[in-house]
Amino acid sequence: MLNDLYQMLDPVAFTLGPLSVRWYGIAYILGFVCAALVITRISKRWKVAIDVDSLMTVVLGVIIGVIVGARLGYCLFYGDGYYLQHPLAILALSEGGMSFHGGLVGALLSGLITAPMVKIPYLTLADMAVCGAPLGLLFGRCANFINGELWGAVTDAPWGVVFGGPAGMMPRHPSQLYEAVLEGIVLFLILFALSRKTPPRPQGTFLGVFLIWYGLCRIAVEFVRQPDAQLGYLAGDWLTMGMLLSLPLVIIGVGLLIYAAKTKKPQQGQLSSSSSK
Repeated sequence: MLNDLYQMLDPVAFTLGPLSVRWYGIAYILGFVCAALVITRISKRWKVAIDVDSLMTVVLGVIIGVIVGARLGYCLFYGDGYYLQHPLAILALSEGGMSFHGGLVGALLSGLITAPMVKIPYLTLADMAVCGAPLGLLFGRCANFINGELWGAVTDAPWGVVFGGPAGMMPRHPSQLYEAVLEGIVLFLILFALSRKTPPRPQGTFLGVFLIWYGLCRIAVEFVRQPDAQLGYLAGDWLTMGMLLSLPLVIIGVGLLIYAAKTKKPQQGQLSSSSSK
């Protein structure tokens, strides 16, 4: 059934004259919009003051950080030296090639700039932002499936999907959907449930949980995901670049949870203008 369904999917959502709007671009837009809505919802729950201007500053910073970081991360980690010889190709975003790990680093670095601007502690801002990030991952992985990219290894499972093209006509694991569920739906539900506790859990808790869960799930899915053709396996027939980049996330996440448990710093933000005299 999945095979028949996939053959009917078109990477292009709609066309307006010479302009073709792809599902992948829509996924990015939906991800950023949902992240903004989640930050707004949680900021009210945690009583962290963030007005529309501050929210737009944060979202704009995240957009720039994610896009620049994701592209540079892909060129650095997955380019296999190609972009060092062809640096102008880094700007060819239309040719594809984005890395989650690079986008994550870019987003976190953008927070170092925007947090002081909106007068919200960095870890509080990061905790709110990662609560919405899984929705972006959900949309992004679904777009990967529609595009027929980042497919899994060959399988005889009844839910195997024939992607055709470079993937061939053998059924493969729909690893994009595995990640959409684990890194998107499940992680969002976990973080959203944790965010409902009153008073809020200490600073760094949500970023720590996000890094640990994403890292472990990504490593697990990499076992059934086809490695990038230009890299292959880094060691034996199991170690991939995705695993190598995800392991530090788990370690850092554990460190953040230990830090949060020891310091117990409350989530906090700027006072409203009427009470900050």
